[in-house]
Amino acid sequence: MGIERKLLIATTNQGKVKELRHVLSDVDFALEDLSAHPDWPEAIEDGDTFLANATKKALHYAKLAGGLALADDSGLEVDALGGEPG
Repeated sequence: MGIERKLLIATTNQGKVKELRHVLSDVDFALEDLSAHPDWPEAIEDGDTFLANATKKALHYAKLAGGLALADDSGLEVDALGGEPG
């Protein structure tokens, strides 16, 4: 009997969860998302870039999960705001 491999999808956004479950449907991992862990503290996303925030989020939740975590960060950068989120 093999060890079950788990991957935490580090979001509570059920739209993202559904999309990632579809994209990852062929991987040999048990997938779960943050809705299974409502008591965990949120990651602090204070990075200067989307990549920095996604990395911080993945590392934060991987540590809490004791395993692998997948995170993303995205948004809109508005030219009229000097490239800042809007």
